[in-house]
Amino acid sequence: MDIKTLKDLYADLLRDMVSGEKQMIEALPKMAEAAETPELKQAFQNHLAETQGQLDRLEQIFTMLNMSSSGETCDAMKGLVKEGKKVIDHAKVEEVRDAGLIAAGQKVEHYEIGSYGTLVAMAKILGETKHAQLLEQTLNEEKAADQKLNQIAIGHVNKLAASASRDKKAA
Repeated sequence: MDIKTLKDLYADLLRDMVSGEKQMIEALPKMAEAAETPELKQAFQNHLAETQGQLDRLEQIFTMLNMSSSGETCDAMKGLVKEGKKVIDHAKVEEVRDAGLIAAGQKVEHYEIGSYGTLVAMAKILGETKHAQLLEQTLNEEKAADQKLNQIAIGHVNKLAASASRDKKAA
C-alpha cells in the first residue's frame, strides 16, 4: 500500500500494532511459563489479558475506519520476541533467566509506549477523538506494565540474579 497521507501512515502504523499485539499474545504465555518468580509469572499472565483487550481496541478502530486490520507484519516485534525466546532458550540459571525475561519484556513495553504515543498524537491531529481515547487507554496500560516489570526487577529479581551469578562463579 502506498502511503501518501497522514491517514495512510496512521492506518499502516495501526496495522503494525495489530501484528505486534498478536505476536505478544503468542509470546506472553511462553514468557510466563519460563518465569520462575511467581510475581513475574503473574505479571506476564495479567498483561496477556490486557494485550487481548488492546487488540480488541485496535480492531474497534479499524471498524470505525471501515478498513481491514490485516496486511502488516511488525518486524520490530518479531525481533523483540526473538530476543525473549533467546533468553528462554539460553539462560540456564532461573534467577538470571527471570532478569532476562524482564529485560525482554521492558524492551517490548518501550517499543509499544513509543508506538502508541505516536498513534495517540496522530489520532488527535486527524480529529479521531474516540481513537485517541482508545489508544491512550492502551498507552497507559503499557506504561503500567513497564513500571510493574521495573518494580519486580529492582525489588528482588536483579538481586537474586546477581547473587546466583556470584554463586556460579564461586562454584
